[in-house]
Amino acid sequence: MSPHTPPYIGRFAPSPTGALHFGSLVAAVGSYLDARARCGRWLLRIEDVDVPRSVPGAADGIIATLARFGFEWDGDIVWQSRRTEAYQHALDRLVADGLAYPCACSRRELADAPLARDGSRRYPGTCRKGLPPGRHARAWRVLADGVIRFDDVIQGPQQVELASDSGDYVVRRADGLFAYQLAVVVDDAEAGVTHVVRGADLLDSTARQIHLQRLLGAPTPTYAHLPLATNAAGEKLSKQTLARAVDAQAPIPALLAALHFLGQQPPDALSRATLAELWQWASAHWSIDTVPHCRQAVAHGFF
Repeated sequence: MSPHTPPYIGRFAPSPTGALHFGSLVAAVGSYLDARARCGRWLLRIEDVDVPRSVPGAADGIIATLARFGFEWDGDIVWQSRRTEAYQHALDRLVADGLAYPCACSRRELADAPLARDGSRRYPGTCRKGLPPGRHARAWRVLADGVIRFDDVIQGPQQVELASDSGDYVVRRADGLFAYQLAVVVDDAEAGVTHVVRGADLLDSTARQIHLQRLLGAPTPTYAHLPLATNAAGEKLSKQTLARAVDAQAPIPALLAALHFLGQQPPDALSRATLAELWQWASAHWSIDTVPHCRQAVAHGFF
């Protein structure tokens, strides 16, 4: 590391919509090892900004499972639900700079709009020049123009034309809650995150986050999107696809499976190792270059 290179700061940021499943464990392992292998810091953030989707007790369960598996995070846990003031400050800045505007459109009115890469509806710009007569603001959107290019460490070069992909995107929702895109950018910038290692399900959100970083004058981290763990039908492991929780009482088999999924080839002898020995081997042998360069892969045996 050169004297001018900032220290590595990574993070794991689960959403408390259910128990920790294998897909989330893969993201935790990949981000943790990439930080520890570089003598970096690893932060833990609970992304509960979407309060209606948060399941009571899920966050505490995730934290307890991570501790049981031997993860050690640096500093205090950050909770997005407690950071609305920071998000409002960022929105106020965007509005003051003429970069965000109120929108009166409902989901029903946008139901026939084309789909963006992440499955959301591409905004047609209805309220971009001002609210239609007699309409009131429901949400706030950011003006989205230009092409975003970035090199993902695992997924390779990416290029997104914002207007044709997502259009002007929401940063504060009609229910008053702040959107994930704004919250994650504000949180990463404040924490000084230099590297984001996460699942490839979030790859299609990255261009909007880089766009917001530029608008807010925040640095852009290095991105590495790990293959998404799916079931046999190719569906992302999640609460919606009935992914089962990892067994907190048997961390070694699950961790070894995550290492195999990430292309790390742990030796068979680690199945008889202690947690400390497993983490010592994994940190010493971690190589992000051997992670499969694909968007998704089946997680056999962890449906």
